[in-house]
Amino acid sequence: MIQSMTGFGKATLQLPTKKITVEVKSLNSKGLDLNVRMPSLYREMELGLRNQIALKLERGKVDFSIFIESTAEQTSTKVNVPIVKAYISQLREVYADADETELMKMAVRMPDTLKIERDEIDENDWVQIQTVIEEALQNILNFRRDEGASLEKEFQLRIGNIRQYMTEALALDPERVQAIKDRLQTAISELKVNVDENRFEQELIYYLEKLDITEEKVRLTNHLDYFLETINGTEANGRKLGFITQEMGREINTMGSKSNHAQMQKLVVQMKDELEKIKEQVLNVL
Repeated sequence: MIQSMTGFGKATLQLPTKKITVEVKSLNSKGLDLNVRMPSLYREMELGLRNQIALKLERGKVDFSIFIESTAEQTSTKVNVPIVKAYISQLREVYADADETELMKMAVRMPDTLKIERDEIDENDWVQIQTVIEEALQNILNFRRDEGASLEKEFQLRIGNIRQYMTEALALDPERVQAIKDRLQTAISELKVNVDENRFEQELIYYLEKLDITEEKVRLTNHLDYFLETINGTEANGRKLGFITQEMGREINTMGSKSNHAQMQKLVVQMKDELEKIKEQVLNVL
């Protein structure tokens, strides 16, 4: 079954002192375009995390985020008391009439009045965070599979429509051939010249062979079958489907150039319209 590159996955974990939330979003892209946002505390884990995401998601424009919300009563941010006292002392020299409250308000706005005690990575915490990351990645994979199932139904509908229009076009072939013969015979008669009937038949056969669309019909049918076979495969195949649609387009275009029949050309236009809808959706396939 095919997968879409579009998806969303989310998972959360409540630890004793913090809440961990992991979100993954993806859109279509030619390759893997990965953007990772995570707290600076865990930056040293980023390279391994990128490899982990690439292995799971393969392609797409991916935004991956880890959010950490502290739920502990204590905080790692402390007031830098000596710095604040020094600021107050200096401000008192400038604003001799200001009371202590006003001096304090001014002092805490100055640089370096707060200090952050850097935490070290807790290996046990990271092991638990890894389980949330895996859960979020699995959720986005499930989302991609569901989207892929919808795309598969859309492809089957469009492929069926192309087959139907091709069948209708082929049904017009006898009428088209007769119209071409009549048109040529009328043109010859209007010239009012004697024509060798055998030579005329030979030239007519040669002309009609150049306009014959049997080979295009066979090749297009093979491409349609191969497209359906590919979407039922087990490997990521968005690029392959793109190549197949290019081949389908060549055969449809050749049918249009050879048709030389108004109604058949309308059917070819409808086939092209269905193919363009397929091409648009193929861009979303993994």
